[in-house]
This record gives sequence, C-alpha cells and structure tokens, in this order.
Amino acid sequence: MTKIKKSFRSFCSTLSLSVLVTLTSSVISHQSMAAQIEKPQSPFQQYLIHQRTDAGLVSRTLQVGDVTWRYSEGGMKNKPTILLIHGLSGTRDNWNRVAKFLTPSYHIIIPDLPTNGETKTPENFDVSIPNVTSQLRMLVEALNIDEKLNIAGHSLGGSIATVYAAQYPFDTQSLFLLNSAGIYKGANTPYSKNPSRLKNLIVTKPGDLAEVSKQLMQNPPDMPFPLKHAQEKLLISKSEQSLKAIDQVVMLSRLYTPESFARLTKSIEAPTLILWGKQDRIFNVEVAKELYSLLKRPETPIILNNVGHMPILEAEEQVAQYYLPFLAKTQTLKNPLADKLIPLN
Repeated sequence: MTKIKKSFRSFCSTLSLSVLVTLTSSVISHQSMAAQIEKPQSPFQQYLIHQRTDAGLVSRTLQVGDVTWRYSEGGMKNKPTILLIHGLSGTRDNWNRVAKFLTPSYHIIIPDLPTNGETKTPENFDVSIPNVTSQLRMLVEALNIDEKLNIAGHSLGGSIATVYAAQYPFDTQSLFLLNSAGIYKGANTPYSKNPSRLKNLIVTKPGDLAEVSKQLMQNPPDMPFPLKHAQEKLLISKSEQSLKAIDQVVMLSRLYTPESFARLTKSIEAPTLILWGKQDRIFNVEVAKELYSLLKRPETPIILNNVGHMPILEAEEQVAQYYLPFLAKTQTLKNPLADKLIPLN
C-alpha cells in the first residue's frame, strides 16, 4: 500500500507541477518548534498581536531548509488540523478574524508564505506556485500534520491549496476555496484578463491603501487612522516583493490555459467547499460555478452578497458559519482512493 501511495503521489506531482499560477524553495531540516518573543515595531503590529491573542493564536518559528517559517498556531494538537493559506501580498494575519471561530474545535496552522510577512527566504528564492507548494509540504511534514489535513486557501492561496490537494490526494481530508485564483474560461474582470494590472493593487506609496481597499473589498473593516497609516507603511516596505510575485503570475498566465487548470482541478479527490464574495472585482463571481463544475466532490457554492474579494476580512462570521458545518461533516468521510488501493504481494 505504501508503494502504491508513493507511486500515485509521484504521478500527481508530475501533473501538478506542469500546471498553474504563482508563489514559493528548500530542503528539510528538523528543528524544534519554538515560540518567539514578539517585538512590536509599530502600532499596527501591536494591533495584529492583540488580534492573534484574541483568536487563541501564538507565533512560532521553524527552520526548514533555507526557509525560516513564521506562523501562527492555535487550538489543541489532538484535534483535526486546518492549514489556512493567505493570498498575494497578504500575511497570516489576514486569517485572524476567521481563526477566532476555529481554534475552539480545531488545531490551526497559519503560515506567512515565503517572501510574505515575517517568513525569511534566500534572496534568489523561487516564488512560483509549484515551488511554494513544495515548500509548504515540507513545513507540513516537519510539523507532523500531513495526514488528514484540512486546507483552506484565499485568492492566490486558493491556487496553492488547489495544487496541494491535487498533488497530495491521500493526505487531504477537505478543501475550502475562497475567491480562489485560477485560470478560468469565464473570468471577465480587467485583473483576470490582464494579470499585469494586479500591480495596481500593490501599495507602493502613501495614499494607495484607501484606493486598493476599495478595489479589494465592498465594505472594508473600520480601523483608526493611526493603524491605517502604520499598515500602509508596512505594505509599502513589502511592495517590491509583491511586485516580483505578480511578475510570476503574468509569466505563468501566458504559459498555461483554462484547459490545463481544469485538468489539475479535476484530479482533486477531497470534498470541497467554495465560497465567493458576490461583488468581487478581482475574480468575478460567475467563475465559482465554473470551479464547481470541475471538482469531483463539491458542495453547492456559497455566494455572500455585499462582499468583495476579501470575505475573510469583510464577513468572517459568515465564513465561519458555513465552514464549520462543512468541516464537521467531512471529518468522518473516507478518502475514496483508499478503496482503490490493492495490497502488494
């Protein structure tokens, strides 16, 4: 059985690495998980630390090969694990509002993806989606959470979650895709037709944050001006890395097609929940139906009215309201691949 699983994973890996969009490199080295003392450098960072605490999360650091991962962890380790993956130019803290509803019942891991947040990588790090997915797998194995893993991905994190679920079908218990990036036939927004326009969503100078927030969200959450100012300053400091990631998106969108994306998505075995903000200006809501048509075991897509591209910030209670019952239902489901395994003599 073990040999068959490895052979099947190798096949899926070959399929997955030939398809898709962008983000993260390395060889695994085991070190013990260690909580790291927070060193707030701005009012905004203090605000995020308070959010993590309120959500039952603690910050941890783990070196895996050349990558020094920074991630949040919450809940009890004897509970099912959920891996939450943020999107382009985001950080683990994008998930804090949702995580607050998950930590009482599940074990939560939320990493800063390589080149994002506080995760550190070599200067010449490969930020393509296949490499990011491979590095994420190494982290998952180092944390010993690879079996029966529940994965949720938002935006570009949805692309990474899609590749992960296709590449490791035996180990993915469930998949949750929120306003997920992909190469869709029905995509008709300026950003999906011309990915280079995503650069307009990167905060590169003072004053950009307000306009970018309007594009990303229908109803941005309230935040005092000093925090907004500190957040904008932090985003500007990370803008060069975000622009490089978009260059990768543009390059790969020229190489791959809706057909190759469809082949990848159709290979996913995990039960999947799709959730979309109806007023999404980045990936129009119609592509949720397209995504639904490609998956083997999808739930009927959840469409949230008066919500844009960032439901995890705009409507965290609704996200949790739909996700928790789905999680509860899927924890006892058997992986259909298990029945297809034939013991080797």
